[in-house]
Amino acid sequence: MTEEELVLGDVGATSLITLYCHAIETRSENPILSDPKSVEITSVLSPVLARSRDPLGRRLAEGILDPLLVVHIALRARRYDRYVRDFLNRFPEGVVVDIGCGLNARFLRTDNGMVHFYDLDLPDVITLKKRFFQETERYHMIASSVLDDVWMSVVSVRPGPFLFLAEGVFMYLEEEAVRSMVLRLRERFPDCELICEVVNALWVTRPLNRLVTYKMQRRLRLGKDAVFRFGIRRSDEMETWHPGIRFLDEWSYYDSGEKIPGWLKFFGRLRLFRYTQWTVHYLLE
Repeated sequence: MTEEELVLGDVGATSLITLYCHAIETRSENPILSDPKSVEITSVLSPVLARSRDPLGRRLAEGILDPLLVVHIALRARRYDRYVRDFLNRFPEGVVVDIGCGLNARFLRTDNGMVHFYDLDLPDVITLKKRFFQETERYHMIASSVLDDVWMSVVSVRPGPFLFLAEGVFMYLEEEAVRSMVLRLRERFPDCELICEVVNALWVTRPLNRLVTYKMQRRLRLGKDAVFRFGIRRSDEMETWHPGIRFLDEWSYYDSGEKIPGWLKFFGRLRLFRYTQWTVHYLLE
């Protein structure tokens, strides 16, 4: 593999951070998440990234990541895996669509032998992913922007029911794009479920958005397009978009106590911190 084959867009590059967080946590003592596929992939990518001209790539190859970020990403992945398992317990032959899947091996971690699983991401990410994953009759990869309706036509050949996941995706899109996509999901896949990660709208506007931009571009070494553009203030806010959108539940990193330092647990009691970045679960009727 060459460095040119690892060139991803600014948003796509976040998938490498997620991948390495999974691998680092998997190799840790008493890991939150067991993701052996991430260890396999990083063992192939690291020699290439170590020679990269990209500062982010070199840092990843050296395993230089904020330990708190690693824990947060692992907690999120484990919770989303549980969402999938809970859905499949209710609908064993259901359809799961992982929007902005990155290099995640969620299908391997949650496959019940009956699910139809679709991984969706930008073409450069899927091209890389296909080097490490094989499609089957029940596992498919779609190279498309989430904003392109073509992928919905591909998925709609299945009878459902449907679960759509958007882990670390919506915050990088404009609000109107998110709203339009959610409404199209409700229209094309009646009674589907949507589980998505969101950020507080306060972090999308000045002055707090500058702190986010600093973290993304200076500390994490991501490009200028990796900025937060969409946020909400309340977990049930999307209900205002259409009467057929119903809020079901929410999840915050602070709901999981493992490996979270005591001072962070304290801040988790404060609404501002608990609802900085969290997950919401909707039924689209």
